[in-house]
Amino acid sequence: MTEQLPATSVAVLGTGIMGSGMARNLARSGLDVRAWNRTRSKAEPLGQDGVRVTDTPAEAVDGADVVLTILYDGAAALETMRQAAPALRPGAVWAQATTAGLEAMESLAAFAQEKDLALIDSPVLGTKQPAESGQLLVLAAGPHPVRPVVWPVFDAIGSRTVWVGDSAEGAAATRLKLVLNSWVLNITHATAEAAALAKGLGVDFQGFLAGVEGGPLDNGYMRAKSGQLFRGDLEPSFATKTAEKDARLIVEAGERAGVRLDLAAAGQERFRRAIEAGHGDEDMVASYFASFDGEAP
Repeated sequence: MTEQLPATSVAVLGTGIMGSGMARNLARSGLDVRAWNRTRSKAEPLGQDGVRVTDTPAEAVDGADVVLTILYDGAAALETMRQAAPALRPGAVWAQATTAGLEAMESLAAFAQEKDLALIDSPVLGTKQPAESGQLLVLAAGPHPVRPVVWPVFDAIGSRTVWVGDSAEGAAATRLKLVLNSWVLNITHATAEAAALAKGLGVDFQGFLAGVEGGPLDNGYMRAKSGQLFRGDLEPSFATKTAEKDARLIVEAGERAGVRLDLAAAGQERFRRAIEAGHGDEDMVASYFASFDGEAP
């Protein structure tokens, strides 16, 4: 495989919380960007940033150097790529950024091989704000010869790219993403539970923040999430229903590896209860509401 030239055109499949910001930054960097979303109206505003919105995945990928998938899960990514299949160019680079899990990555890799696509396992770490500002952390695994193709893509969407493998088939980047997400979700639940306990005991949460301030127990992410919760700002930077999906993938990965993940399993159940209570489309700190049998105080 010979080294290829940097991409000039990118198809973004999925323009939700993450994909919309990524598509804008790709267009602002000077790339020719086409975007598709299952609900077209959610993608339409991207036209103001120079993104061409298409009706079908096939229209988006037609002639693209790089296809970037950032969808809900692996099943959605595979279904969308199958819809795009008639227009996929053999040899095109597929940057698969969906948090898909290990089992789904096997199916995605098989599809890439079948369609002669150069697959890069490239999940991203970050939420809405980093996606909008081009400050995501890109975790990537893929062959050296095609890396120059995606450099302008990863540079546009992220502040840093960490290469962790030279083949997507081993899902090295996805494995790392699951470990990182397990930490992020556990901190979210710990914050939500501490806030709920403080509320139940009549403790001012500011006292908790003062107690940990400046010490090893302090945490910037905890402060951001607790602040969001107490402001009543549940606009999702990462939605509860997506966090529940990621928690399930983490538990499944642990089972495959023979590792019991009790906290992840309990966290998945908390997210499930929060979704059941009507908080699925809110920020994942809505885990807070899972601490109460009735209406949260």
